[in-house]
Amino acid sequence: MSAENTRKPIVDEDSLQDLVAQADTGARQPGGFAGRLLVAVPLTWSLFQLWYASPLPFIFRFGVLNDTEARAIHLAFALFLAFTAYPALKRSPRDRIPIQDWVFALAGAFSAGYIFLFYSELADRAGAPTGFDLVVAVSGMILLLEATRRALGPPLMVVAGVFLLYTFGGPYMPDVIAHKGASLTKAMSHQWLTTEGVFGVALGVSTSFVFLFVLFGALLEKAGAGNYFIKVAFSLLGHLRGGPAKAAVVSSAMTGLISGSSIANVVTTGTFTIPLMKRVGFPAYKAGAVEVASSTNGQLTPPIMGAAAFLMVEYVGISYLEVIKHAFLPAIISYIALVYIVHLESLKAGMEGLPRRHRRTLVQSLLGFLTVFIGLMALTAVVYYGIGWLKDVFGEASIWIISVLALAAYVGLVWHAAKYPELEVDDPNAEILELPDPGPTVKSGLYFLLPVVVLVWCLTVERFSPGLSAFYATLFMILIVATHRPLQSFFRGRGRLAAAARQGFDDLVQGLIIGARNMIGIGVATAAAGIVVGTVTLTGIGLVMTEFVEFISGGNIMLMLLFTAVISLLLGMGLPTTANYIVVSTLMAPVIVTLGAENGLLVPLIAVHMFVFYFGILADDTPPVGLAAFAASAIAQSDPIRTGLQGFSYDIRTAILPFLFIFNTELLLIGIEGWFHLLLTIASAVVAMLVFAAATQRFMLVKNRLWETLALLLISFTLFRPGFWWDMIYPPMIEVEPTRIEAVAASMPAGGKLYLSVAGETIDGDFVSKLVQLPLGPAGPGAERLARAGIEVRIEGDQVFVDNVVFGSPAAEARVDFDWEVLGLQEPADIPPKQIMYLPAIILLGLVVVSQRSRRARLQPVPAAE
Repeated sequence: MSAENTRKPIVDEDSLQDLVAQADTGARQPGGFAGRLLVAVPLTWSLFQLWYASPLPFIFRFGVLNDTEARAIHLAFALFLAFTAYPALKRSPRDRIPIQDWVFALAGAFSAGYIFLFYSELADRAGAPTGFDLVVAVSGMILLLEATRRALGPPLMVVAGVFLLYTFGGPYMPDVIAHKGASLTKAMSHQWLTTEGVFGVALGVSTSFVFLFVLFGALLEKAGAGNYFIKVAFSLLGHLRGGPAKAAVVSSAMTGLISGSSIANVVTTGTFTIPLMKRVGFPAYKAGAVEVASSTNGQLTPPIMGAAAFLMVEYVGISYLEVIKHAFLPAIISYIALVYIVHLESLKAGMEGLPRRHRRTLVQSLLGFLTVFIGLMALTAVVYYGIGWLKDVFGEASIWIISVLALAAYVGLVWHAAKYPELEVDDPNAEILELPDPGPTVKSGLYFLLPVVVLVWCLTVERFSPGLSAFYATLFMILIVATHRPLQSFFRGRGRLAAAARQGFDDLVQGLIIGARNMIGIGVATAAAGIVVGTVTLTGIGLVMTEFVEFISGGNIMLMLLFTAVISLLLGMGLPTTANYIVVSTLMAPVIVTLGAENGLLVPLIAVHMFVFYFGILADDTPPVGLAAFAASAIAQSDPIRTGLQGFSYDIRTAILPFLFIFNTELLLIGIEGWFHLLLTIASAVVAMLVFAAATQRFMLVKNRLWETLALLLISFTLFRPGFWWDMIYPPMIEVEPTRIEAVAASMPAGGKLYLSVAGETIDGDFVSKLVQLPLGPAGPGAERLARAGIEVRIEGDQVFVDNVVFGSPAAEARVDFDWEVLGLQEPADIPPKQIMYLPAIILLGLVVVSQRSRRARLQPVPAAE
């Protein structure tokens, strides 16, 4: 590539921002009164959400709202902005709002806010809607579908519309999915006037959790954290082979903390990283693909994941801290593998890194890293135990002391940052001849990490709810956005404090506005996806789906998972991740858990939901509609289909993880027993993922031979799932006669689980046979422990029957019913640990490495004699 082409602008910045606007915030930017309204309404929405999440309504006893009322106001804002910010068609005006859009916006806001405005009246006539109730519900449903089309495109509108048609057309459907149908009154009342449909769990999560996390990210970006993360990644990694691409991966992972949008992530980091990747030798389509792969994975990275992660809290019934724990290892090993893939691409092309301003020896770099690491560990210990001591000594007053200390830490870090040059936003097309020094670059923005620390602290140590944790982190972020510029001006002795304060205030207002506009699509998506959920609860299609999927898969769990993955990818081509997750998890998650149990595989519900979540995100770079790939190809000036295909090839490493953690839940940190087991699980998973990346890239030290690629795939599979081979040698469970059920229950250790094979007829007359797992709790007599698990049994000769099931017990949740027969018991066998299978895998890996090293030595040129 010539120097002229290198310095040529890669893509028009306005075009990129327009692409993000169309996908995330709305492309309409009118002037005059309409323009001021499109500033005031999002700002009001953000202030409302902060008020609702705060303790202030309860302190002042004013503005206290229940969940349903808050959801109605939330959707009213989203619908109003969807019609005013998003044009109806491509040819519709963007510099003004047509009269019909004003009508739709006001009607939509009224229909959504109807539950809030007439909450008492609706409660008094629950189940008996008036004619006006139905007019509002029908109007609201139509306007919601149109708002969905504008903000998200036709696919989700079509999906929701099909489910609505299914609600009314049940008697005319094929026998396999037929139902008795629903009247207009019943359907609209269920979907719009209750919390079973549009105003259900999904919209509730959007109202309570998601808005604040999106707002937190928008404020962090407006403060300059996005540029800081990019600069830090480049200063630390840019000197390595293929350094700009590695820095792109790391910066996208860090930017994923503040952006729930793959497209925004691509545009934020890609405008800088993609030109640099091309400059060091990456082909245009591969440069775009690296950015796509790293940006889509940003939504997988804790602690701030995509909006769908917050829905898991409600759908699975676990805390957000548990979701973070389960998501941690797959996300980390996925990113490590992507850095390794970039390294392999660099080796193939013989690339070099960018020079540093001041070279450091390996020993100096290692000592610097150890110093920082040990310092952070010591600081963490001091903070953790220090705050614990403050709480013990000062009690309720400790919160004020901790707040003052946090404020002092912030001011101190800003003072320290002011000693170093301010990080300017670089021109992506300018030539970069050397990298900035890591030390000053890192120190110039450490205070950006404080709100993230507050968020993680509130979630993990204080165990606050996600909404309350995000509220306190957002309050801290508001303080930073408003004050960091004037503080830096003061500490640098520049003066002009008033101008810096005005800029800080402007950044704060813009951050609040952008945060709200980023929520339009998510608010509308969760409401529209609620139509699908409402249809499932109204028609009972969930049970029909179980029979349908069992029929097409033949009861094979792998075929079921493949079917679910394909559905997620297909729907994800047009649906946003959040809506895709709601639709597929609602339909498929219970099916996989049920059919897995019937085939002897106990699949944790969180594993199935994570499976759907992963494939919904992967759809963002799946051709032909992967929007993230289109954004990256626009920057790289490459073919979008080729860019998307290359990005998906990089993401194969992520695509195999969901299949693996269904069968090996240790990858989700489920069933980990002690620190050694945890470290062994992490180490084996990292090595397995790196080996898999080398196999799929057909390159490790040199280009792989066929047998080496096959060997690497075998090694990777063994490290990921050692139990597959070990179970063939040592069956993990032993069968026990069912008549010994009470003796077996009594012999199990405290906290143990009893595995039962049960069979019987459901209330619908269907015969079911499945494996269930019952927690037994503390040690004690067998009958007492069974009762604690929720069942009583009776023994008739050599047969055992369930005599009673306690409502709300683990047995009831496992859908065990009266008079079902206990066909058998399973006890964990006393067998050697399955991790022994790691040894032959490591030996085989050593043979591949030796083979490749000898071949590389032969291929390297011999240096000429002097």
